[in-house]
Formats: sequence, C-alpha cells, structure tokens
Amino acid sequence: MFASTLIILSSLVLILATVIIKGLPAMNLAMVTQAPKGGFYLGKEGGILNAIVGSLYLATGATFLAILISLPVVLYLNVYTKKGSRIITFTRFSLDVLWGVPSIVLGAFMFIIMLYMRARVSLLWGIITITILELPIMTRAIDEAMKMVPHKLKEASYSLGSTRLETVLNVMLRQALPGVLTAILLAFGRGIGDAASVIFTAGYTDSIPSSLFDPVATLPLAIFFQLGTPFPAVQERAYASALVLTVIVLGLCLISRRLSRHLTKHVIR
Repeated sequence: MFASTLIILSSLVLILATVIIKGLPAMNLAMVTQAPKGGFYLGKEGGILNAIVGSLYLATGATFLAILISLPVVLYLNVYTKKGSRIITFTRFSLDVLWGVPSIVLGAFMFIIMLYMRARVSLLWGIITITILELPIMTRAIDEAMKMVPHKLKEASYSLGSTRLETVLNVMLRQALPGVLTAILLAFGRGIGDAASVIFTAGYTDSIPSSLFDPVATLPLAIFFQLGTPFPAVQERAYASALVLTVIVLGLCLISRRLSRHLTKHVIR
C-alpha cells in the first residue's frame, strides 16, 4: 500500500517538476496575452492566447451540452424506471463501452459524419465531439452520486406529499450535489485536455474564433505542434503551454475539492 501510494505521488511530482523546470523559463506575459504572430513557430514573438481561449470555448460549450443530456438520463435511470430494469443495465453498459472508446476513434467517426454533411472543421463540431467524449464520464459519475442518496430519504419526501419531480429537484439533487459537481469538473478537465478527438473536427488556427463556424485552436494541439519543431526556443514554449494547461486543470481540482467540502456539510448521511 505504501509503495503504491509512493508510485502515484512520485509520478505526479515528476510530471509537475518536468513541466515547471522546462516551461518556466519560456513563460512570460506575452505567452498568455497574445496570439501567435508571424514567425511564432520559428521562435519569434507571440503567444498561445488563441489556444487558451479555444480550449475554454470547447470545454465550456461541451460541458454545458453534456449537463443538459446527462442529468435527464441519470434521473430517468434512478427515479423513473423500476429497479433492476433491463433498460438500466443496458444504458449503463452502453455508457461504459462509450467511455472506453479511444478519443481518436471518436474523432474519426465524427469526421466521417462531417464529410457526409459536407461540413468544415469548426468550433461547433469540436464542441459536439467533446460533448460525446464527456457524456459517459459525466453520466456515470452523476449516476453513482445519485445511487448514494439514501432510499429512506426519498421515502420520507414521498410521505410528506412531495411529487416525484419535487423529490428529484429538492431532495435527490441537493443530496448528490457534491458528486454532481465533481462529475462536471471531471468531465470538463477531460474535455479541455483532449487533443486526438478534435484534431479532425475543430481544426487549428492562430486566431481566436469569432463564431461557431470558425476553426479553433486548443492547448494540447498547440503543445503537439510546438514540440514538433526543431527549434529549442519553440520547444520550451511547448512546455510553457503544458504548464498553463496543468495550472488550469489543477485549479479546477482545487475548486472542485473546496466546493465539494462546502456542499458536503449540507448532506444528510
């Protein structure tokens, strides 16, 4: 047990140390406040603002759509179907399989759909792709949080005359709110860090998109393209980009833990 814990902590420390040591020298204000300029990939001026904004656009839009789809599915499975129903087993199994599909396969599938519809790479198609990527993660995590709500609490709500919908909104969601929040931020972190699925659907651009139909850059792809150059200065910027992405994900984790700790105070055990 001690060795396993040590391996996990050591891996995290090594990753953070590598990103910080190699990326910090290239980090400056221009990196996060400017879009790439002429010669950026040759080591000249500019930054990764386009990738930062693009990643936030993609992950935020996809997470919002995933919430709109995931919550009704979870409520249907936990409230509006009979316990042990085949549809519950089939839906959860399907979500588990979808969770295991590699993101590159998902991106290729969406690219086929785009070809069939004669669509171009854009922010909209990137959001749709990331939504499908986040759906099984968010749905299963919220589903597990809902299953932790005590059954007697629901019975008490029904005994007081509450309808099924009132019980769902005022009792179950309130009880499962820490788990729901964790699921949302977990899916958001997965979406903002994925590169393979959006390389086919969102494209890449050095500018910030002004509409849903413009291509969009992402931090993972910015890191990939910068590491692929033969210029050491640009490679250092790749690690600086990785540092920015790591800080964003780390910030999400800290916010999630803080909010979960606050909301857990109001949960009935």
